[in-house]
Amino acid sequence: MKAKHILTGILAACSLTFTSCELDFEPQDVIKGEVVSSDNFDQMMYPLYNRFWFDFNDKFYFGLGDGMAYNLLAPGSTYINPFNNLSVTGTTDGLQNAWASLYIVVQQSNKIMTDIKNNTTVSEEEKIPYYAEARFMRGVAYWHLVSLWKNVILCEDPSVLINNPIVNVNTQQDSYEFAIRDMEYAAKYLPEISNDKKRVDRYSAYGMLSRFYLAYSGLVASNFGENPNCGTRDEHYLELAKKAAEKVIHSSSFQLMNNYADIFKVENNESNTELLFAFRWAKGSVGYGNGNSQQRFLACVSGLTGGDAWGGYTFCPWNMISEYEQNDTIRRKATWMGYGDHYPEIRIAEGGFTYTENAVGEASSQLNVKKNVTGTSSDNDAIGEVNSGLYNSMLRLAEVYLNYAEAILGNQASTSDATALQYFNAVRQRAGLESKTSIDWETIRHERRVEFCMEGRYWYDLVARSYYKQQDVINYLNDQERGVRPSYLFTAPNNLRENPDGSPQNVVVGIATAATFRLPYPEGDLIKNPKMNEPPIPYQFSEERIPESELFN
Repeated sequence: MKAKHILTGILAACSLTFTSCELDFEPQDVIKGEVVSSDNFDQMMYPLYNRFWFDFNDKFYFGLGDGMAYNLLAPGSTYINPFNNLSVTGTTDGLQNAWASLYIVVQQSNKIMTDIKNNTTVSEEEKIPYYAEARFMRGVAYWHLVSLWKNVILCEDPSVLINNPIVNVNTQQDSYEFAIRDMEYAAKYLPEISNDKKRVDRYSAYGMLSRFYLAYSGLVASNFGENPNCGTRDEHYLELAKKAAEKVIHSSSFQLMNNYADIFKVENNESNTELLFAFRWAKGSVGYGNGNSQQRFLACVSGLTGGDAWGGYTFCPWNMISEYEQNDTIRRKATWMGYGDHYPEIRIAEGGFTYTENAVGEASSQLNVKKNVTGTSSDNDAIGEVNSGLYNSMLRLAEVYLNYAEAILGNQASTSDATALQYFNAVRQRAGLESKTSIDWETIRHERRVEFCMEGRYWYDLVARSYYKQQDVINYLNDQERGVRPSYLFTAPNNLRENPDGSPQNVVVGIATAATFRLPYPEGDLIKNPKMNEPPIPYQFSEERIPESELFN
């Protein structure tokens, strides 16, 4: 078996991602010119960690996840500003490509599972972990789809949508259950420890389940959207979220990194003990779609990248920078560049990079993005011209800790539970902050926003809250005052103040409503499949769900 032939097939398989901005349901053969066997099952999986996700990761990851939550501000950007202003349409830049990318993951996962299932030369025992790995990826893709669009097209057989792409969407309830079923299967059948330490294992799936169950608990309590202001969450799914998190905490080998900033350094890609699931990109200057392209959109000057740098007018809004506690300098510096910040890992040959952009005396009038900005190829050979080289996180242990604390909090107004505080405070202590003696939902919300800022997560946290306290989230979004942008000054480490010589900028923005929590379908796909606008239909599941007793014994 020649690895060259396999990789050629993988690259050919990925070409469908970029041939059209509209959804193409037809998957490609991952292995070309070879017989599918246990020898190449590993190679079949590799694109599920990178290229199939490229158009989701490229700019939608932060444009939606941080831009819509107002962690990030980019007034002139076609791929961030509509999310900032709550004015998203079916033609918003990045929306179509992200939708298509998620369905490429779905269909390629389906194709891989079909190829594995139809193989007659490999034992069932050998097949199952790879099948579970593909279901993990499909589950993650569907979780994003249902979180953003609610009613989506469900599919297990890759040929069904190829033969008839004009189909109804399925209900939000079934779409969520589909993602959960995939992840439960992965939790049962993935190996305890992956044969490749940066591939997912059983505890990666349990970590994802802690996220899925926690969000789903609010949806279930609302009777699947009938009462989105019910105010409480389903106790059974809160307990499942707690149990799933406990599996990771007590049984896995994952650990918090000692230094927060080290999570986002290329040199720690392979040694990062906190990543339960990350996109694993090729190293160096690679073909389009094979690398982590986020750096070119986020870096403020070309000297940081050695090439494209389009983030000069991509800033931290007042609402976000004022969220940081005075002593939260470690996370702030690793996420946002402020006047006087020094980064020795960038421009190493010159002694490092000191941020002095947007200078107003001994201060900066804006903060630019640091997280996911890694430097140039001179700093690390994993970095390329349009490739930051960073394995960016899709699930970190810190999130599992906060999920655990929130599941214990449950429907209580607050908790002083020692176990909840232990893991909640572990996240704060790494950031150099004092421990809390009691936590409530607002405390956890703050911690999530700051800990995962610029990791594309915060909008999903707000969506999950909207399942059962929708009006509270609508009020929160409208109280962010997106239409009034104060003029401020900032000096490292954390000296933030209003600019006495500046004046606020007033802009026209949308108003958050119940409709805000569901993205419009991409216009191109609605034209091709008008049935997407018809009422959703139930999905007929083809297998029994994994019993809870087999997951949590």
